[in-house]
Amino acid sequence: MQADAEHPDLGRQLALRRVVFGGEALDLGRMAEWYRRHGDTAPVLVNMYGITETTVHVSHLPLDERAVAGQTRSLIGRGIPDLRVYVLGDRLELLPPNVPGEMYVAGAGLARGYLHQSALSAERFVADPFGPPGARMYRTGDVARWTADGQLEYLGRADDQVKVRGFRIELGEIEAAFESHAAVAQARVVVREDGPGEKRLVAYAVPEAGAGGLPAAGVLRAHVSGSLPDYMVPAAVVALDALPLTANGKLDHKALPAPEYTGSTGGRAPRTAREETLCRVFAEVLSVPRVGIDDSFFELGGDSISSIRLVSQARAAGLDVGRSGRSSSAVRPPRSPPSPPRSPGTARRARRTTVWVTSP
Repeated sequence: MQADAEHPDLGRQLALRRVVFGGEALDLGRMAEWYRRHGDTAPVLVNMYGITETTVHVSHLPLDERAVAGQTRSLIGRGIPDLRVYVLGDRLELLPPNVPGEMYVAGAGLARGYLHQSALSAERFVADPFGPPGARMYRTGDVARWTADGQLEYLGRADDQVKVRGFRIELGEIEAAFESHAAVAQARVVVREDGPGEKRLVAYAVPEAGAGGLPAAGVLRAHVSGSLPDYMVPAAVVALDALPLTANGKLDHKALPAPEYTGSTGGRAPRTAREETLCRVFAEVLSVPRVGIDDSFFELGGDSISSIRLVSQARAAGLDVGRSGRSSSAVRPPRSPPSPPRSPGTARRARRTTVWVTSP
C-alpha cells in the first residue's frame, strides 16, 4: 500500500486482478486512501485469515470502498467452504455475537496433527463436540468475535490478553482505539513493570504521514477514554517515528523505550504548606522527583488504582481528605487561586476520582 502511494505511476502500470492480505491483522480504515486512487475493482482486495494447520486460509472477506469506510475493526469475513469456525468460551461453549472468545477451526481442510509431535498435537488438536463422531478441531490461540451480520472480527492473540490489577485486558482493543485517531498510523500497547510491583499500560504510537506529528499524550488518552473503561487507558503514550521490529517483522519489545515520568520542570511551585505537602505526596505515589501544582496526576503515570494510594498517603501526611463521586481526576486545595485544569491545584472533569483537601 505504501509503495503504491509513493509511486502512483508504477501502480497504474500493474495488471493485478487481486491482492490478498494475510499474516498480520489488517487495519481496514487505512484502505480508504487506496480506494481514492483505484476505485473498487482494480484490483479486488481480499482480507484473509489463515493458519499453517489449514494450509493456509481459514476465512476470507472481499473488500470494497463501502466496506472500509470509517472502519476501525479488523474484520476477516467468513470461513471457507471446507472448514467450520467456532468462537468458544472457557468451557468450550458457543458464544453469541459480540462476545469475544477463542477461535477453533474444524473440517476437511484441517491437518491431522504435527508430524512426530504427538504431545503437541494432543494439546492443540482437540475433540470437536459440534462435529461428527471422531472429529477434531484446532485451537488457534486467536481471539475473535462474531458480528451481528455473521462476520468474524479478529481481536488478537489469546496470549496478548493481560491481567493488570485484577482486570483482564485485551491489548488489541486498546491499540484499535488509538488507531481510530486520524493522526495515528500505528499503535502498540504493552504492560511495563519499570518499578517493583508497578504494572502500567504504556502505548507506543507512530504518527500518520503528513499529520505533522502526534497530538499531546493527554489528547490521545482523552480520545481512547471515550471508548474504553478507565482501567484500559494507558498511563503513558510514547511517540515513535517507527515501531521497532525484529528480523522476523515482529514487534521488538526489548527495543521499546521506557516512558519518562519526570514531573514538573517549569510549572508553578507549591504556594502554601498544605500544597507543598500535597505535591510531595503526589511525587511519592508517582515515583517522580518533583510535582508542581499545575501537573496532571494521570499524565504523570497515575491511574484510578494509584489514586487510592494517593488518598491514603495524603491522610497519613495529616491532610483532611474526602472522596467525591463526581467525575474528576485532580486534587484541589480549597480557597486557593484557580489553577489551569488537569493539575493538583484544580478539579478536572475527566475521571471518576476527586480528592478534596479541606481545612482542619
